[in-house]
Amino acid sequence: MATAKKLPSGSWRCQVFSHYEPVFDDNGQVVIDPKTNKPKRKRIYESFTSDDPTRRGKVKAEALANEFYLSNRNKKRHPERLTLYEAIGRYIATSDPVLSPKTIEEYWKIRKNSFQGIMHLELRDLTDDILQEAINLETKRPNRRCKKNPRPISPKTVRNSYGLISAVISQYAGSYVPKVKLPEVPQKIIDLPDPHVIFKIVKGTDVELPSLLAMWLSFSMEEIRGLTRESVQGNYITINQVVIDVDGKETWKDLAKTPTRIRRHRIPDYIKSLIDALPEDQNQLVPGSATAIGKRFSRLMEKNGIIMNFHKLRHVNASVMAFLKVPEKYALERGGWKSDRVMKKVYTHTFSDKRVETDAMIDRYFEDVLNLEKAERDFDQTKYQAWLMLFDKKDSKKAQKEFLEFMQHEVQHENSKPA
Repeated sequence: MATAKKLPSGSWRCQVFSHYEPVFDDNGQVVIDPKTNKPKRKRIYESFTSDDPTRRGKVKAEALANEFYLSNRNKKRHPERLTLYEAIGRYIATSDPVLSPKTIEEYWKIRKNSFQGIMHLELRDLTDDILQEAINLETKRPNRRCKKNPRPISPKTVRNSYGLISAVISQYAGSYVPKVKLPEVPQKIIDLPDPHVIFKIVKGTDVELPSLLAMWLSFSMEEIRGLTRESVQGNYITINQVVIDVDGKETWKDLAKTPTRIRRHRIPDYIKSLIDALPEDQNQLVPGSATAIGKRFSRLMEKNGIIMNFHKLRHVNASVMAFLKVPEKYALERGGWKSDRVMKKVYTHTFSDKRVETDAMIDRYFEDVLNLEKAERDFDQTKYQAWLMLFDKKDSKKAQKEFLEFMQHEVQHENSKPA
């Protein structure tokens, strides 16, 4: 049991271990221990004091500390008595062996920054109303990255943060299944530039190779950074490792995040020529951080009047395959997508030029409909009778329909003549 010590002021203080917390640097990033490659942790103690300078004050401080200690032990036996803050910490600690360092880092950030209004509550005290109110408040939380143009965090961020909370509740309070409403992620209409436009912009620049690997072969940033000389075997290139940034440091992973991402593509001749032109002593095909590569690409596009981030290049690839009517099975294999739902809902968009062509085609269809309607309104019995005689037909519903089609064709022919 904890023992109280007398302070210079005469009061008694007794400290007892409470829990571990991750260590953050000045930028708010979790500090990774280079020896274990896991987040550094510090011991957190609770202090209990008594202003009574006599021995009774010592006993009182120790009693308070021991009560807290026993309460903490009770929480370990009954997880529902853990606070949400403590439960997330335990969840992260127990999941450490099976989760990637990047995921662990994101979980610590969520505990530190998200849903702060309910982190002190015990799991047994959480209700649907409390969680819903917390979600509503979280959707209004300011985004720290948007200092020039302040706006709340995105619905996707709220949903991701609540995903961790939901998993923790399921793990430690399994009898309670929350029923809440999360913010909808708005569907954005995205205009993608045609591939030939992107190609002209990146050609000859230091982001040409990564851009074409993403746009042509549908490789993600982490997959591109994981490519080395050993990834290239003859005319084929294989994805079997990725590189991510954890706490600002380059971290290699032997496997992609899902089995479907492990794949092999034939290397187009042009991309092969770019790889062959790399310095012989350069083993990593595309060195540099994801942030640096992404910023160079975005700045280059912005100079040419296009607002676009690097990841949208994979969207371009998916949209090209959709436009070319590539069979779904092969499209999924090439992009490394697990299901067609992700490919269609998230990645497949239309190009501006192709959208114009589609709009024109639809316009022509409805213009034809309008012309047919006009022909029906202007149904000229005199012309109809002349048409019957000309084609030796008898009046009938079928003949009337053929006459209207004939008139529609004549109208279209007139409209197509140059002014």
